[in-house]
Amino acid sequence: MAIPMQATPVATPTGAAQPIEPAAGSALTPPGAFDAVPMGFFTDTTVCIGCKACEVACKNWNGLPADVVALSGNSYDNTLHLNGENWRHVQFIEQFSDDRADGRWLMMSDVCKHCVHAGCLEVCPTGAIIRTEYDTVVIQADVCNGCRDCIAACPFGVIEINPVSKTAMKCTLCYDRLQSGLQPACSAACPTASIRFGTIQELQEAATARVEQLNAQARDAGRPEDAYLYGADDSLLGGLNSFYLLVDRPEVYHLPATAKLPSQDLPAASALGVGGAIGLAALGAVSFRKRRMDSFAEAARDGRGEEGGRGEDRGEEAMGEER
Repeated sequence: MAIPMQATPVATPTGAAQPIEPAAGSALTPPGAFDAVPMGFFTDTTVCIGCKACEVACKNWNGLPADVVALSGNSYDNTLHLNGENWRHVQFIEQFSDDRADGRWLMMSDVCKHCVHAGCLEVCPTGAIIRTEYDTVVIQADVCNGCRDCIAACPFGVIEINPVSKTAMKCTLCYDRLQSGLQPACSAACPTASIRFGTIQELQEAATARVEQLNAQARDAGRPEDAYLYGADDSLLGGLNSFYLLVDRPEVYHLPATAKLPSQDLPAASALGVGGAIGLAALGAVSFRKRRMDSFAEAARDGRGEEGGRGEDRGEEAMGEER
């Protein structure tokens, strides 16, 4: 029986295959891997249809368990958020008038942003979180100690503990597939090309052209030009290697308008710590001085009491002599 051809589209390596024997000092890159250049996702939310093919493909490739969840009542979104078992999450955002006469759906497939300046990588105490040759961020489960520092450091709420491995887990941008010249499972499965994979330079060019196209259409139709890119430039954590085209405020998509690294709080925290130490030292000095002054005052009172008693005794003796 003839073997059917693979239906899933496979990415073509951007350059020639690497030699099997790497040159001295070079990275051990498998043959056929993509070139070691920054790569990532561009997600065009305007063409997402909420099919969740990306969620299924991600779970299937990475061996993540299927969810058994109750209906949330939040439209068709029952996964609700990213976590250690859901590395892709499709949001359903309903915007309708009270009479349901006017409205629209906003859908977005959310994922780890693979920040250029990643807070999770900055705080990891074991070196479990690394930056790959594709400028993506990967958690090594066999090195992670489950301390949860990365969870608190991520401003996007991406990372959580996997209940099976007891370690932090998130999207790897299918690092294993990239090393074999295959695009990530989610983008390969997306039927509308809402999730696009490629080099960051190519994605930024395509995204900019798409924003111009949408805003031109809106301008011609007399509608607001509301399409823009989120995370495509370096203003947000040095840039996001997974960035988005949005048509509403970031908060509507449960994305922060601004984000900062944990290290950016160090100057203020250090100043507060030094100020607190100085304040405690001053308080201690004042307390010590007060105790010494109280001790001197008490000693002086005791001395005056003894002298007064002796004076009274001498007075009584004088009166006796007169009598």
